[in-house]
Amino acid sequence: MSVSVTRAAIPPLTRRRRVTDNAMRGLALALTLLALVPLVLILYYLLKKGLSAFSVDFFTTDPTGRFLGDPGGIRSAILGTIEIVVIASAFAIPIGLGVALWLVEYGKDGRFANLVRYFIDVMTGVPSVVFGLFVYIVLVVTQVAGTFAAWKGAVALSLLMLPIVTRSAEVVLSLVPDSLREAALALGAPRWRVILRIVIPTALPGIVTGSLLAVARAAGETAPLLFSVAFVNGWSLDPSLRMNSLPLQIFNDVGQAQDRLVTRAWGAALTLVLMILILTLIARVVQRRSRLAP
Repeated sequence: MSVSVTRAAIPPLTRRRRVTDNAMRGLALALTLLALVPLVLILYYLLKKGLSAFSVDFFTTDPTGRFLGDPGGIRSAILGTIEIVVIASAFAIPIGLGVALWLVEYGKDGRFANLVRYFIDVMTGVPSVVFGLFVYIVLVVTQVAGTFAAWKGAVALSLLMLPIVTRSAEVVLSLVPDSLREAALALGAPRWRVILRIVIPTALPGIVTGSLLAVARAAGETAPLLFSVAFVNGWSLDPSLRMNSLPLQIFNDVGQAQDRLVTRAWGAALTLVLMILILTLIARVVQRRSRLAP
């Protein structure tokens, strides 16, 4: 009886419904292909113009700054990008994780916690150039520990990474079952030990994924570095000095009149895209393994 009632409740699949369904499927497919067109064109031009710059010297030499002759490679830009992003990660990831832990474990739905979440959401939508201007006014103009410096660019990038790390970590930490916390607390474990031994290890794959995505976002930013690091051809380990980076190298070369410098800019852009692609793939692999884990 129930089967017949259920079948009667389902309307028949008319020709009009089939036509509408096919039309909507076709529209969705067309919009998807349309959205992929800019991405395909960008990758095409990057590969077409960037691969011609790739060579051993391109990755093993620094920019020379010569108007004529060999312009050099992008070694200092690659190493500078890595160092600045590592310093920014050392600032943003621990602070972001700490804020997320407090929001999930202690703040819950209090007024102050909601206020913190509101400001984190506001920071997520702030343009990167605003963070660069903030660091420029606070740290560069006032000449705190010198003028332009790599660590000041790292501070600007860390402000950009902080809301991404915090929000992603908060979402992952909130997915940890409360039964795990309650079981550990029932056994007499203190709250801080439950967080360190139960909560964080359980949510670690998601935390790593969010952190890597934040790193990938920060690695491609140019505006904060323009206001805080400035451009230099050479490379040094000292974060208190000016430092080259891939976004700055691209910005400096792309407007030059020499074809060799423009080609170097395309090669640097392709290198930066490949670095971000590798980080994104690592984040996806970590996320997939966390889903497949028992």
